[in-house]
Amino acid sequence: MISQFFVLSQRGDNIVFRDYRGEVPKGSAEIFFRKVKFWKEDGQEEAPPVFNVDGVNYFHVKVVGLLFVATTRANVSPSIVLELLQRIARVIKDYVGVLNEDSIRKNFVLVYELLDEAIDFGFVQTTSTELLKSYIFNEPIVIDAARLSSLGSTGLFMQGTKRMPGTAVTKSVVANEPGGRKREEIFVDIIEKISVTFSSSGYILTSEIDGTIQMKSYLTGNPEIRLALNEDLSIGRGGTSAYDYRSSFGSGAVILDDCNFHESVRLDNFEVDKTLTLVPPDGEFPVMNYRMTQEFKPPFRINALIEEAGMLKAEVILKLYAEFPSNITANTISVQMPLPKYTMRASFELEPGAIGQTTDFKEANKRLEWGLKKIVGGSELTLRARLTFSQEFHGNITKESGPVSMTFTIPMYNSSKLQVKYLQIAKKSGTYNPYRWVRYVTLANSYVARI
Repeated sequence: MISQFFVLSQRGDNIVFRDYRGEVPKGSAEIFFRKVKFWKEDGQEEAPPVFNVDGVNYFHVKVVGLLFVATTRANVSPSIVLELLQRIARVIKDYVGVLNEDSIRKNFVLVYELLDEAIDFGFVQTTSTELLKSYIFNEPIVIDAARLSSLGSTGLFMQGTKRMPGTAVTKSVVANEPGGRKREEIFVDIIEKISVTFSSSGYILTSEIDGTIQMKSYLTGNPEIRLALNEDLSIGRGGTSAYDYRSSFGSGAVILDDCNFHESVRLDNFEVDKTLTLVPPDGEFPVMNYRMTQEFKPPFRINALIEEAGMLKAEVILKLYAEFPSNITANTISVQMPLPKYTMRASFELEPGAIGQTTDFKEANKRLEWGLKKIVGGSELTLRARLTFSQEFHGNITKESGPVSMTFTIPMYNSSKLQVKYLQIAKKSGTYNPYRWVRYVTLANSYVARI
């Protein structure tokens, strides 16, 4: 049970506000934003997803730069409310096509209609895009996709200067193409978030992949679909030795620790030929979520060295190795490294001819930041930073620095080697041949190298 729902921009502007029960003060949005801003100014990265102020519980998730917030005085499960916020964000995106501040403001009537049907007096009724179609009568105002920032969700599938055609995230499930026709197409996205921890000597201490197969269908009549995955895919170790998957016999096999499927998926032939059969509902939905802890080759290796360079001075050398094929390009890379608390200044030296790289020293929280627009596979990049300290150090500066953390996006690449072998759609006629798009992207979840 929730009392209020609202959406805020990064500036704190109130875009949508819905009060369902009148139990929480009207100024809760301002109270929430001040609290979140205070967390950042206090030197911490982000506010926790759930916190309490004066007896009011605040739950929030950040989706493409927007803050989706729910408040309540009741003792409710945080995981349920956070999941609800994610689903509401997905439903709004399904109907307005593009999820950003501009699209929500232009479609505020449609958004309020969705909120009133999805939640009644604080109680959730449904978050199904397909079921809501029966109750929604407003047409969306379509936003021009050409004006979208590449840092948004569409930017996930950028490959150099090329963009995957007919991007699913820019279309509404209820709006037709110009001329009144509906473009028959389906999108399957394999999105993997990887977590890796390297030791100071470069060995992998922990590694894990959290993946999802996301689908969005624009097929009229909801035809049956068959989705085929790797034939050598297996779920769990099946009671075999923990070393079996490292043997030469098992090399190349994709072994997932566990997975779960959408309720529409039928697994009749999954054990036989690794195919999933389903009738896709309207809107975007996860066909399959999976987790993998089998050893895999990390896309990046980080080498960090910090050493004294005289009185009150030290030098940091960061080396970045892109260990993926040269036909793949990673985008929006950010490397961060905490420095000793007595660091006063930092001057940077990049390699000759470095393009699209930025460096910064955040004095407030003593952190070095290195940004790169893109990295081509097989590249090796170096950053040197000369540090000046405010006092003579007596401890070990290596222990007082780091660890190095990294974020990145790699389109058309996945570390697990899970693949969609084919996407078969039940034909309604001999000339029926809808467009099929299968896309891959790898994101950093927690990518850390100790010093």
